[in-house]
Amino acid sequence: MKISPADVHHVALLARLALTPEEEASMTTTLDAILTYVEKLNALDTSGVEPTAHIVDLETPWREDRVTSEPAAEALMANAPARDGNLFRVPKIIE
Repeated sequence: MKISPADVHHVALLARLALTPEEEASMTTTLDAILTYVEKLNALDTSGVEPTAHIVDLETPWREDRVTSEPAAEALMANAPARDGNLFRVPKIIE
């Protein structure tokens, strides 16, 4: 067994999970199976395999950085309770 019930209980406390004893037992079995499988994967020789982020070689699409819909200042300021030109006027909050 790679993980003990005490480990599961400790992690549940850290994660603030209220697990019943049955849930802790089930989680112990599940996590043990996962860790056993990861141990099998660690046994594989991956020295000749390059690290990848995706299985398929993808290129990042680039586009020209330009404004496509410039906002109208008057439309944005239409509902402002107080304004000073194209600026919102707000009450002073620092004394």
